[in-house]
Amino acid sequence: MSASCQSINALLTITAGKRKRLSGSTWLSSLSSYLGRRIAEAEIVSQRGQVRVVAAKENNELVVVMMKTPRAIKPAAAFCAAVTLVISACSDTGPTDPMSLSPEQAAAQLLQTMTLEQKVGQMIQGEISEVTPEDVHRYGLGSVLNGGGSFPGENKHATIDEWLQVADDYYRASIDTSEGNAGIPIIWGTDAVHGHNNVIGATIFPHNIGLGAAGDPELVAAISAATAREVKATGIDWIFAPTVAVARDFRWGRTYESYSSDEALVASYAGGMVEAMQAEGVVATAKHFVGDGGTHTGDDRGDTRLPIETLLDVHGAGYGPAIDAGVMTVMASFNRWNGEKVHGNKYLLTDVLRGQLGFKGFVVSDWNGIGEVAGCTDDSCPKAVNAGIDMLMVPEDWHAALENLIAQVESGVVSEARIDEAVLRILTIKFASGLMDRGFPSDGAAEHRTQVGSVDHRALARDAVRRSLVLLKNEEKLLPLHPGGNFLIVGSGADNIGMQSGGWTISWQGTGNSNSDFPHGMSIYGGLREQIEAAGGKIFTPGSVPEDVVIDAVIAVYGETPYAEMQGDISTLAWQQPGFEALEILREYAELGAPVVSILLSGRPLWVNREMNISSAFVAAWLPGSEGGGVADVLLRAPDGGVQYEFEGRLPMAWPANDINPEDRQLPVAATAFPMGYGLNSESDTTVASLHEETLGVPLSTDRPVFAGGPRGPWQLYLGNELDWAVASGPRGGVTDDKQVAISVIDYRVQEDVRRLSWTGEKNRPGQVYFRSDIPIDLTDMANNGGVMLMEVRLGTSPGEAVTLRMDCSWPCSGAIDVTGELQALELDAWHRLAVPLDCFADAGTNLAAVDVPFLVSTTGQLLLDLAEVTIAEVAHDAQVMACPGEELAGIAAGGL
Repeated sequence: MSASCQSINALLTITAGKRKRLSGSTWLSSLSSYLGRRIAEAEIVSQRGQVRVVAAKENNELVVVMMKTPRAIKPAAAFCAAVTLVISACSDTGPTDPMSLSPEQAAAQLLQTMTLEQKVGQMIQGEISEVTPEDVHRYGLGSVLNGGGSFPGENKHATIDEWLQVADDYYRASIDTSEGNAGIPIIWGTDAVHGHNNVIGATIFPHNIGLGAAGDPELVAAISAATAREVKATGIDWIFAPTVAVARDFRWGRTYESYSSDEALVASYAGGMVEAMQAEGVVATAKHFVGDGGTHTGDDRGDTRLPIETLLDVHGAGYGPAIDAGVMTVMASFNRWNGEKVHGNKYLLTDVLRGQLGFKGFVVSDWNGIGEVAGCTDDSCPKAVNAGIDMLMVPEDWHAALENLIAQVESGVVSEARIDEAVLRILTIKFASGLMDRGFPSDGAAEHRTQVGSVDHRALARDAVRRSLVLLKNEEKLLPLHPGGNFLIVGSGADNIGMQSGGWTISWQGTGNSNSDFPHGMSIYGGLREQIEAAGGKIFTPGSVPEDVVIDAVIAVYGETPYAEMQGDISTLAWQQPGFEALEILREYAELGAPVVSILLSGRPLWVNREMNISSAFVAAWLPGSEGGGVADVLLRAPDGGVQYEFEGRLPMAWPANDINPEDRQLPVAATAFPMGYGLNSESDTTVASLHEETLGVPLSTDRPVFAGGPRGPWQLYLGNELDWAVASGPRGGVTDDKQVAISVIDYRVQEDVRRLSWTGEKNRPGQVYFRSDIPIDLTDMANNGGVMLMEVRLGTSPGEAVTLRMDCSWPCSGAIDVTGELQALELDAWHRLAVPLDCFADAGTNLAAVDVPFLVSTTGQLLLDLAEVTIAEVAHDAQVMACPGEELAGIAAGGL
């Protein structure tokens, strides 16, 4: 085929959309005048703003003209050298009608018109906070994504219109063919893993582990379709789901992303989810290929040590059905397989995924995943490209990655044939998904706008909650409860929609959210109150029970606080070690004499033998999402005493009998209290024997992490000054009203694992940053054993004014030390591990038996401090130990909390 034929077909393929007859004598006469002969009829192939691409057929000739106005007609010179082509001249090697081309044929013809720079641009995916529409136009980027906790304009409460405006801006920039841009529509990806979970007001469905307990592929497919419609309403084209991991060690922090540890159940879900999602016109992703749920010790990004047959039979089980269903993309996994990072493993990504499993779409890397390959960095990894990564997710370093990959092709490190292969796959998916001719995102989103948080979607989510609840214990058939009684509702999870939704909810780790961030949502407490009060019953909260009221049941809602990948890894399945603070509270309520109903919120099965023994009834509620009313539907009877909804959930993973494996604590827990598939209903006569209450493994450490990648355990991060001492830091940080103190999020070892603390020093106001919990902890034993407050910090500026470090025991109980000299002695822009003996704070006035603020830093001057870790530790390890000051610091300027 001649170059001109290739180019003209590429032009028609790029622009083929909703064709319409060209009308208006002015248009036709202008076209006739330009061509020098009369044209009776023509079609508009595409229109972008004021530019129309017109196709006319007459006397077996195909004419293509790019028209800006009726009087300013020009040939499509950017795409081909000739304006008029005779059909027979092109028909010998391929079709000339773009509507008859397959997606792969169309992609191949378009590929032939592209420069190396344009091709490499298609392989680059940047994050929306780091990529402007101008960047997309200038560099011809193929994709953008929004990471967890990333929003238009960094506004957590961005409206649907604001999401759509950003989508339109990117699209407009991508199709602008000026300045050498190929004009190829961009594709936007998002982690909508349990609903459109980055968008305020979206329906938040139960996390995958709960849907696994429901055991219904049709339900899960319906949820995938509903999620796709809500995603489409914001103009986004691509969902990084479904996750088809098979979790085998529940210490893994992503266990809740797995539907089951039974590969057959996971496989039964995969195909239907892909079909449902892509039927809505949204590109699906099977992830993470492969072995993410089987890492040694449950270490996220760790090593999966299995022969290839077992790897594929177990952890690859979901990929066959997903590929058979036509999944368009696959995301590579962070983990290693037998020591080698999957992102750089050609055998897995090419020979197995494509050759053995038959995948035809394109492979995208995970967040800076290429940088974890040996010999690579976040912005340069030819090994990953050569292994089979087609699109590089390089959120911040996208520009350097683009330039590096071009240079690697020019030097021969990566062949242009490999680039062509990757780009052909990307373009084929863009054609096959309808992206090339869909027009502006806002146009296609209009019909889906009312789907975000719609009544129908919330009803679907509520049904999923009901069907996911697993009843593990029910003495004397206590549940369901009659709603006409008196109930004491307790626990940190009772009225906390963020906690019941878990990680990957609005923010990446699911932290920093309040009930107001879920405008359509309902907490478990809200659902219980609504039904109990409607039936004439009464609800009480701690401290509000009159002496003459007899409580019929204590309903305790407790469990894990939100977390996501990396930060969710644990070393033992024993919940709340060390301390078991909530257990002691639970015992206090049990002593009231009323039966205790435990509702456990968790992203995995946990060793909760002590809590289960105290409870008369015990329900594994997993992470139900925004529709907490579904819990009340099953927990409570109808006002007439009938069962509203039966307990249907069955364990998708075996429930552990031990906290660790006593034979080898590096292996998963083998002993089970309840087998996979177990679950009672209201009529079950099963009696649960008392479970042993002794932990088999001494905790590896009694260290109490306060901050490691994010706030840990019960600790929440705040900042403030005299205008407001308690400004909550959100997922992207926070700032005081006067901008004097600010917290932002940066990367260090992994994604978003450091908090940058800054003080402007203006107005000479004392400003502070601190971690706080509502439940104080006792640090006296640790102090008696020489414990320290350990921190890893990096100074951007040396302190100009005094800096104090404080540990509080419910203000004004506090102890503070002056650390100005120690900080001034540190090398700037270098990381340092510092340790302060707990005795220093005790000497300064802290009551270590009741610490609610383990770390507070305050100054009136200018200061820039990066914080990577705060831990209450047994020993200082390799940290520099600071000496206690000679005398207590008096006259603390920081004020009270």
